[in-house]
Amino acid sequence: MERLQRTHHCAELQAGHAGDEVILNGWVHRTRDHGGVRFIDVRDWRGVTQVVVDNDVPADVARVAGELKSEYCVAVRGVVRERPESMRNPEMATGAIEVQAVEILVLSTSDTPPFVIDEKSEARDDLRLKYRYLDLRSFAMQRKLRLRHTVLQATRAFLSQQGFVEIETPTLIRSTPEGARDFLVPSRLHPGQFYALPQSPQLFKQILMVSGFDRYFQVAHCFRDEDARGDRQVEHSQIDLEMSFVSKEDVFAVIEGLMAAVFRAGLDVELQTPFPRLTYHDAMNTYGSDRPDLRFDLPLTDLTEIGRGSQFGVFAQVAEAGGAIKALRVPGAASYSRKQIGELEEVAKTYGAKGLAWMKVGGEADAPILEGGISKFFADQTEAILAPTAAEPGDLLLFVADRWQIATTAAGAVRTRLGADLKLAGDGFRFAWVVDFPLFEWDEEHEAWAAAHHMFTMPQAQYLDALESDPGAVKGELYDLVCNGLELASGSIRIHNAELQSRIFKIVGFSQEEAERRFGFLLDAFRYGPPPHGGIAPGLDRLVMLMAGEDSIREVMAFPKTATGVSPMDDSPSDVDATQLAELGLQLAPRRE
Repeated sequence: MERLQRTHHCAELQAGHAGDEVILNGWVHRTRDHGGVRFIDVRDWRGVTQVVVDNDVPADVARVAGELKSEYCVAVRGVVRERPESMRNPEMATGAIEVQAVEILVLSTSDTPPFVIDEKSEARDDLRLKYRYLDLRSFAMQRKLRLRHTVLQATRAFLSQQGFVEIETPTLIRSTPEGARDFLVPSRLHPGQFYALPQSPQLFKQILMVSGFDRYFQVAHCFRDEDARGDRQVEHSQIDLEMSFVSKEDVFAVIEGLMAAVFRAGLDVELQTPFPRLTYHDAMNTYGSDRPDLRFDLPLTDLTEIGRGSQFGVFAQVAEAGGAIKALRVPGAASYSRKQIGELEEVAKTYGAKGLAWMKVGGEADAPILEGGISKFFADQTEAILAPTAAEPGDLLLFVADRWQIATTAAGAVRTRLGADLKLAGDGFRFAWVVDFPLFEWDEEHEAWAAAHHMFTMPQAQYLDALESDPGAVKGELYDLVCNGLELASGSIRIHNAELQSRIFKIVGFSQEEAERRFGFLLDAFRYGPPPHGGIAPGLDRLVMLMAGEDSIREVMAFPKTATGVSPMDDSPSDVDATQLAELGLQLAPRRE
């Protein structure tokens, strides 16, 4: 078998190799029998080469060739020859040549695959995940996972050049509240006690700053026991980093350099830096999202004052109650049917809106008029509506009226849907920093203030005197990196002052005793000269998903879970036997249906 070890990959051979004896190793991609002459496409991760078994080959070669089926793993020895001009395939990298088989060795056979392995599988997602080892053979999955590898290599090279040290933090840690449910791991040696899998290395990377490492990073595996969605899994990877003696400007500079290096290495794309900045309020007010897609210009317009005292009671009530009326101009969409508008209304309702009002702009350019929907209530306010929205005849105007947060978020969701439906985004990557986030948010369920990000985020200096008196007005040294409607990274400058940390704990309802119980090891470390520090954690899966042009991180992970946290390939999670449970001192409650 050693003598049939490959000499070339299946995308290498060209006309210049004509006459060379070569050995290919790979999988049978397709077979065709043309009247005694067999054509076998052999595939490896780089491409496909056509192998020809002529009708005058030795009987044993013809026999083996006749037995080949899709996905048999084979070694082929043969001589490269140019194809006739009329039979060349310009769409194949090796389309100018073929290999005349002299010897074929079956390295292993294959059952009939459950789906065709080609450029990209068209099989159902559950089938692809069940047979992931076959799905990963496709050229599309090979490219995406190799792109992921390139991103990782570029990341490590760039951060190392910037003086960062790669340090691994523990996978079994103490359970600490970080916004999602922990995965708990029972301890056999300490019955009744549990480790948790880390939601992030947050506390450990801050301790590394206390330890004097100055600049740390790792590709961290993180776990959150929460519902999955397209850009989230119960386990994911992030490029985690922390820096001492820095401001957010220093963090921005590092991440912008990292993104430039990664896109250059992975896609040969040059990013324009520095990235633009948006405040949280401006992003919400203008785009209805704190992760706006800036590839298309479809801004929200505030028409609250127009609604105040108007004949349309809904608008008047919202305006008088201190809410907001957000308008969205959709150029050239006056042809939208009631059904299409109804579909957009359902999007708005998903985000808490009670409805989606509308009107169309008709007439001529020099004499526009408002038509349909709620237009009859604003017949005498045509100019007041058209001027701020810049609407013209042929446009559709959509309106959401509610509390500011609901109005902006619902209108922003409609904007996002329209961007997709009308294909407004186009190509390219539009990065931005979103800054000045609220430090606290009101928890309606518990009627208490909660940390918007985490409890170790530094308040902006101008709000220190108002922490206790008006928590809702306080902005933190928080920042997100967004691109094309995705949040790619989130970070902050951290608190390193014990007194300030105690004030934050009190605002979110943590007693000193509870804080010590939960975070004692970090607070103890902070008694020994902690440096000012800050960090950020770009999501590796989302970043590669963005670069690969996919909509789900499952498409760029080797072995992802389903939306319900199940792995069909290895059938996990699974039952364990009673002996294992007994060793851990555990008993199972009756299973909920």
